[in-house]
Amino acid sequence: MSTNNHHNGSVFRVDKFVVPADAREEILRKVRATHELLRLQQGFVQDFLLEQFSGPGEFNLVTIVEWESQAAVDNVVPIVKAAHEQAGFNPQETIARLGVRADIANYQRLPEL
Repeated sequence: MSTNNHHNGSVFRVDKFVVPADAREEILRKVRATHELLRLQQGFVQDFLLEQFSGPGEFNLVTIVEWESQAAVDNVVPIVKAAHEQAGFNPQETIARLGVRADIANYQRLPEL
């Protein structure tokens, strides 16, 4: 059985961040602005912005976006990139400048047991 079935179902973009306290407000503003754009795109299903409030985990901010398919993800990437460029926002530069660490990947749901 192949585990590479992301073309046949939802794709979850999960961004996990270690955000220093003094960078929190700026990062939240950028994340919220990006998610406003994402919610308008074809293939968007739902999103979550989560902040850790207890436990030993290292990531204190997590975003999750569910897309209908990998095709929807592929279509939105250039749209987001163009919007960021137009706004003068460079995510990599901002993350580096603020001392934020990020772990970013796409995930798929495992089949039920």
